[in-house]
Amino acid sequence: MKKEKASLAVRTKNWLRNEAYLWKRSLGKYHQLYFLLIPVILNFVIFHYVPMGGIQIAFKDFKISEGVLGSEWIGWDHFERFFGAYNFWTILGNTLIISLLSLAFSFPLSICLALVLNEIQNKKLNSTLQTVFFVPHFISTVVVVGMLQAFLSPETGIVNVLLMKLGVIQEGIYFTRLEEYFRPMYIISGLWQNMGWNAAIYLSALTAIDPELYDAASVDGANKWQQLTRITLPCIWPTIVIQLILKCGHIMSVGYEKVLLMQTSTNESVSQIISTFVYEKGIVSQQYDYATAIGLFNSVINLIVLLIVNRIAKKRSDVSLW
Repeated sequence: MKKEKASLAVRTKNWLRNEAYLWKRSLGKYHQLYFLLIPVILNFVIFHYVPMGGIQIAFKDFKISEGVLGSEWIGWDHFERFFGAYNFWTILGNTLIISLLSLAFSFPLSICLALVLNEIQNKKLNSTLQTVFFVPHFISTVVVVGMLQAFLSPETGIVNVLLMKLGVIQEGIYFTRLEEYFRPMYIISGLWQNMGWNAAIYLSALTAIDPELYDAASVDGANKWQQLTRITLPCIWPTIVIQLILKCGHIMSVGYEKVLLMQTSTNESVSQIISTFVYEKGIVSQQYDYATAIGLFNSVINLIVLLIVNRIAKKRSDVSLW
């Protein structure tokens, strides 16, 4: 037993020594590239890791005059307050519904868009379509919501005008105020804005497929559908799985900007989500400790979902983040 432990210690020591040698060799050979990493590393340390020390106020009765370290420790009180809130299940449900609907529509449609663009042989048409689908991603969220309000205006909006011209409705509908239209508006506008951008990574994966595979399949008599199912999808499957895992890791992280801009007093029952609730309590009401506790709960749920989905993906497809 002692010999085995000694042997393991020697092997570990040799492995560490070998890794240190390889790292030094790599550092000497690629020192310019490592130097370029310094700003990125500093950015993550300063703006991502250092602020994590402030998480402790989620467990304190935070007072600005006393600071983070001087505030009284109250344990789980803020979490119990949030879990006991009258609208807790409504907020949690709205967050999950919006996030899952976005994932259910955006994820497969982005893959389909990438497959369609990949099949277009005309370079000019392909380039034009890529531009049309990619550009909306760079439009500000404020502008997108403004466009929604303009298009859906009950009096002058093109949607209401067209529906009245066709005789579908007799008077304009207040789409932006009615709760039953909030989720469709959010999902559809999100698809228009981000579907092309999300498809970009799949297009990159598609370009890496060896063309000789398709040539060989054509010689063997495979049609387009067979090439898609036997070559294209299996080749980009690892990319699809990794993207799905990453998306599931943000299942609770619905951005507050767009929801907040679309939110009204009449649709709040379906538009109040965790991120807008954190904004309301943290920024508007200045309850920093309570808002931090809610944000921490949100992050923990994301982490748990990420670990579960990653484990399932590893067992089912041998593809995972780690």
